[in-house]
Amino acid sequence: MKVNSQILAHIPILLVISDLFLEGVYGLDKVESKRFLSKGNQLLNAGQLADALTQYHAAIDADSSNYQAFYMRATVYLAMSKARAALPDLNEVMKLQPTFVKARLQRGNLLMKMGRFNEAQTDYEAVLSVADNAEATKKVEEIRPLRRNVNHATALLKQGQFHQAVDLLNQVIEPCPWNADFRELRATAFEHLGELRRAINDLKPTTILRLDNTQAYLRMSVLWYKLGDVAQSLEEIRECLKLDPDQKECYGHYKKVKKLVKTMEKGKKFMAENNFVDAIKRYETVLEKESAIIPLTVEVKLKICECHMKSGDYEEAVETAADVIDIDEHNIPAYLNSAEAHTNLEAYEEAVDDLQKAMQVDDNYPGLQEKLKKAKKMLKQSQKKDYYKILGVARNAKKQEIIKAYRKLARQWHPDNFKDEKEKKSAEKKFIEIASAKEVLSDPEKRKQFDAGVDPLDPEAQQGGGHGHHHGNPFGGGGFSFHYGGGGGHDFHGEF
Repeated sequence: MKVNSQILAHIPILLVISDLFLEGVYGLDKVESKRFLSKGNQLLNAGQLADALTQYHAAIDADSSNYQAFYMRATVYLAMSKARAALPDLNEVMKLQPTFVKARLQRGNLLMKMGRFNEAQTDYEAVLSVADNAEATKKVEEIRPLRRNVNHATALLKQGQFHQAVDLLNQVIEPCPWNADFRELRATAFEHLGELRRAINDLKPTTILRLDNTQAYLRMSVLWYKLGDVAQSLEEIRECLKLDPDQKECYGHYKKVKKLVKTMEKGKKFMAENNFVDAIKRYETVLEKESAIIPLTVEVKLKICECHMKSGDYEEAVETAADVIDIDEHNIPAYLNSAEAHTNLEAYEEAVDDLQKAMQVDDNYPGLQEKLKKAKKMLKQSQKKDYYKILGVARNAKKQEIIKAYRKLARQWHPDNFKDEKEKKSAEKKFIEIASAKEVLSDPEKRKQFDAGVDPLDPEAQQGGGHGHHHGNPFGGGGFSFHYGGGGGHDFHGEF
């Protein structure tokens, strides 16, 4: 009992010592907190937001009553576009220092941007109760018409007056960019107006403004699907399922989109392997599964057209391009494909017509004017002389094919094969054409000129370029002569 009495006698002294110790520690914490705050301010002034934020964290950890640290941290959060993180800090400032007018005004502005009009007005009126403030006065005057516009826009949406609703919501969203509800309302209006990309642009920020916003990801996925961008649609719906794997609506849409994307990817894979038959089959499967989405139909048909082009089936390519133009008369890639196919079919007038129609859509389309210029040259050239047609080879024929065709025709039309003078003269003319065609098409530079619509053997086309050739006589000199039975003239057999 004596020992216990001694211990009890010392308790008051121990408590005093403990209070002094804690007070000293607390005092040290306040000093440390101010040091962190000062360092944070220096970094903030230098524009080093992340480093400043670290210092403000440390200041608050050292002293949770340091309202200035909360205020500065909120300022950095706002500078980093982290409004959701800034608001709790400003709330804490108001608890610790209710008379801090600057912080209250900042919170009012933040609540205004979030479209929380009642709370914002309360803050502005609190500022005005202390002293006159031009900014707070202006904001209070803005709140009433903003409320009215939101209510009116909501009513207009129900009435189907979407253009008017968009006009009002534009006026609301500009001062209140961080309100998810207002953006979703405008997205709905845009969707009804068929402006799907603008609807997506409004929905995208709502995935940040509202936590776990699965509906926004689902809506964006559906909109991308309607735009024909199934890959982007798949990406958005996957984000939805990351937030909630059991969301039935998201999962149902995911299965549908994934299957379509897989079929499209198989088609692209076959194209890369030059397996155009199987590629077309996959693309046709896509059209069978989903023919209602016009942008997707256009994209797939253009792919089918490309397959026909690469496989040399130019007539089918023309038909498929025509299908696309029937759906979308402003589709320039379809006109370009049709023009290229017509060129390969030697239907130059049709090719020029295709390109002229494309020019009517957009005469500034990259490379279009040059293509039209070239097509017109080829049309003009076809009306004169076509070396490919003379040799009977395709425009993409290799040099070996050209030489082979030349030799066959040269044997057939060599003047030595003809006895009748009239036939011999006709054969000479034909043989010269064959030799001219061989000369141009077997020479890479001359063939390049010809493919560009310029006949390298035509003095007029060359505009006196000094190529040293005479139209109709690839052998130069003053006329073409044959010597039968040996001696001078053109050595036909030397060509072999």
